[in-house]
Amino acid sequence: MSKVSVLKYVPGHKGNALQTHPLHRVRRLTQLGTLVLLVLIPVSGLFRIDPVDGAFVVLDRQIWFSDFFIVFGLWLAIASGLVITYSMLGMVFCGWACPQNTLSEWANQMTHRLLGRRAEVTLDGAKMEVASRKNRPLNWVLLGLVYWAAAMALALIPMFYFYPPDVVWSFVTFREDERLAGSLHYIYFVFTLIIFLNIAFIRHFMCRFMCIYKIWQHGFKTKDTLHIAYDASRAEDCARCSKLCESQCFLGLDPKNTETYDACINCGECIVACDAVHAKKGEPGLLRFEVGEREDARLSTFRSNLSGFVGRVRWTIPFTVLGLILFAWGLYSYQPQRLTVYPAKEDGVQLHDQYRIDLAHKLYRPAEVRVAVEGLPPGSYRLSRERVHFQSTGRAEVRLRILPGLEPGIHTFLVRAASDDGWSAAFRVQHFVAEGGGAEEG
Repeated sequence: MSKVSVLKYVPGHKGNALQTHPLHRVRRLTQLGTLVLLVLIPVSGLFRIDPVDGAFVVLDRQIWFSDFFIVFGLWLAIASGLVITYSMLGMVFCGWACPQNTLSEWANQMTHRLLGRRAEVTLDGAKMEVASRKNRPLNWVLLGLVYWAAAMALALIPMFYFYPPDVVWSFVTFREDERLAGSLHYIYFVFTLIIFLNIAFIRHFMCRFMCIYKIWQHGFKTKDTLHIAYDASRAEDCARCSKLCESQCFLGLDPKNTETYDACINCGECIVACDAVHAKKGEPGLLRFEVGEREDARLSTFRSNLSGFVGRVRWTIPFTVLGLILFAWGLYSYQPQRLTVYPAKEDGVQLHDQYRIDLAHKLYRPAEVRVAVEGLPPGSYRLSRERVHFQSTGRAEVRLRILPGLEPGIHTFLVRAASDDGWSAAFRVQHFVAEGGGAEEG
């Protein structure tokens, strides 16, 4: 397969060449957008976990095992979509969206600013080189406070996946809220401490040596996936360079010699550095992103590269489409309430003349459900209540009592329930009345 360059740098910008490079700015916006998305997903109701009811919540709907199409469709679409991403872009998630990398880079920048540009937690274990003019207790304390403040803010993000925003606000402002777990402040402190230690000491060690997700992505990389390409025909220009590209790689790689299964995460910072150096001479850089075989070849057309991509993921795309269809159908056919009828019991003994009508509301908004009985003569039964009002998700019980006077035999009737949002359901019950007035449920 041939290759195609997917990004070129246009020199002539003003200011810091590294910070103003288009690739660098787009990457920073992507990293920031990912952090914002992590908060918007639970806050918007797209997905979170309800610890009280022990249920997943998708689009503000409680998802039960009976909501099979939503669960399976969403899982299938996400899993196959990730396979497509890995097959085409390799480990670009690590370099462009992974919060661990984002925090590690930010921590390095703060360390450079307060302790000097050579002060950094390096992967080779070298001792941090603190600038003599910045090696002051105030700078160390300020750096620690900045890290702790960031850890406190980041530790709130997981809470949004278990509690609505108003409950999280109650937690932050120390207001009493019965929905908050009593030990939540201790859990939050532990999360804050873990994030602080990660920012202060671990950083890119996690990405290079400890990340299991990175190993998973490696399984889908091929020689055709997105990679860093080096223009070997201009090797003389590279020999006279200060090797800024290598110093910009926070994983300690040589960008001129990246292999299919190495640790490169396609962040593109080496491209930014190379372009910045050669822009001063009005020349393009020697590094670029490419999709295609890792060998010199003519530039191919977009159509041929698209064809090659489709060939690599032709078995995955149908599963992605199928998952999205199942997910959409699951949302369309979703039942916001559930009706079940059981024989009532008291002290473990079944009551043959009473039934328990169980109503479940699965939406996080108020609703009113009406209950009625069809098929029994008027005056032969009694409901404990005919309307049930839900403030949010939850369960409610209505008792149905069959009064004496029915003729012996089997009496079939329906218990109907209907809500103000258009939902309705019916449950069929067979009630047996024995000779002498006894009754049994069938």
